Amino acid sequence: MSFNLNIDRNKKVHFIGIGGISMSGLAAILLRKGFKVSGSDAKESKITDKLKANGAEIYIGHKRENLKNVDLVVYTAAIPSDNPEIIEAKEKNIELMNRAEFLGYIMKGHKFNVAVSGTHGKTTCTSMLSHVTLKNNLDPTILVGGELDIIGGNFRIGDSEYFITEACEYKESFLKFFPYVGIILNIDADHLDYYRDLNHIKEAFTKFVNLIPKDGYLVAYSEDKNIKDVIEKANCNVITYGINEGDVIAKNISFNNKGQATFTVSKDNKDLFEVTLQTTGKHNILNALATVCVSLIFGIPAEAIVNGLAECKGAHKRFEYKGEFNGATIIDDYAHHPVEIKATLETAKLLPTNKIYAVFQPHTYTRTKTLFEEFTRCFDNVDELILMDIYAAREKNTGLVSSEELGEAIRKTGVNCINVHSHEEAANYLKNKASKNDLILTIGAGDVVKVADIILNK
Repeated sequence: MSFNLNIDRNKKVHFIGIGGISMSGLAAILLRKGFKVSGSDAKESKITDKLKANGAEIYIGHKRENLKNVDLVVYTAAIPSDNPEIIEAKEKNIELMNRAEFLGYIMKGHKFNVAVSGTHGKTTCTSMLSHVTLKNNLDPTILVGGELDIIGGNFRIGDSEYFITEACEYKESFLKFFPYVGIILNIDADHLDYYRDLNHIKEAFTKFVNLIPKDGYLVAYSEDKNIKDVIEKANCNVITYGINEGDVIAKNISFNNKGQATFTVSKDNKDLFEVTLQTTGKHNILNALATVCVSLIFGIPAEAIVNGLAECKGAHKRFEYKGEFNGATIIDDYAHHPVEIKATLETAKLLPTNKIYAVFQPHTYTRTKTLFEEFTRCFDNVDELILMDIYAAREKNTGLVSSEELGEAIRKTGVNCINVHSHEEAANYLKNKASKNDLILTIGAGDVVKVADIILNK
């Protein structure tokens, strides 16, 4: 980069897609450092309002004229090359940098960078690490892909060598990072609009592991067969974790009636301490174990680990309680991959419920198409599935696949499933069906939570 983040505070940086959860965090870091910041997004949001209040110039809509006296343009992997602001930057010879590269540049200024990777669970694991490191007063800088109450949003700017961030594999973004500790929570087929297949994804994770220095650490889930292939190629210290196998394991697992686990943490066959989680489900035991591994690397005492994990409720949209209607509980969850949906529904089965109603909004046409069969087999644990239209996100509808096709295929498996075409239709249907002790789940990475808001009159 042609200027130094620590010296050239008079420079102006423009973010395309500034309202995104990670982009807004980077913009906020620059504002805090005294840089001039501008940015554009498709629509206004609480995030853009907050940045504006902190001094950022915010433009709604992408236009060439938004680039005023700009020194650097930062963009996300989802921004197409024909974006007018990208074109303007190229024509004016303004330096362009993608989000991952820019985040990597910021990470360079820290020694103990923790990069949390994996197909699922990154935000929750990062949330747990945030709680534990803050409990131990490590004063970390944190970038998390969700809203976290303990830091009042999606970022925290610390004044230490510790930096904790999610490391997303989409378009190999995480290969721009500088991890001292790299975590791999799991590896599954996803983002197949970019990756050829699962082997291509594993190749990317192998490259990620090779970014870790020899004196650094790979923390990896030992019971994931795809991760095992990657671990073999590591040239750094490796610490594994799991339920049944690994250096760090969970023993004596029990769940309360909210689906929250209590278990004993054991390392190298020696019991260390007991943990009780506020987050729900078996999958969060694994996120907690990954957090424990990192905590042990940094020498964090048991008390801070136990208390940090006990206080972590997770980020918003991760099995988040929204309210009650007619005696039924409403929970919102970000799950958008078949493996995540299965985990969410298994967690739901741990709760004392009558009927489980799931409102699912598929996220992107390519994901729905490439994982079509998997989506037809992940709703066995629901009494009724209310299937919404596909949320396009960064894509255009080219007729590749439809929610009606998916609904038809799901019905053929014997699942009770209906298709709806608006948030209001879904909400009204559930208002007439839900009763005492039922559970309503809104599931997806789009705006499916609006269904819960309508039911609750929010």
